[in-house]
Amino acid sequence: MIEDPHKHWLYRRSSLPWLWGILIAILVISVVPEFFIQHYTYFEDQGTTIEASFGFHAWYGFFTCAAMVVGAKILGVFLKRKDNYYDD
Repeated sequence: MIEDPHKHWLYRRSSLPWLWGILIAILVISVVPEFFIQHYTYFEDQGTTIEASFGFHAWYGFFTCAAMVVGAKILGVFLKRKDNYYDD
């Protein structure tokens, strides 16, 4: 299959392996500092030390972002208008 040379490089199938490699590299780079940082617990007196677990900031950020996307999709169901809204 011949790809369209006028198509943006992000939409070309030949760019997919590069994009996956960049994504995996970013994920690894975000977790590597966990080996060198000493974590302090802020809520230990309340019985939780989850913020000192390995990779907490990476997985917490991922799940928070995913929850915001799902929340936006659910909110969009209730707030969206019909396509011909301005034609009426």
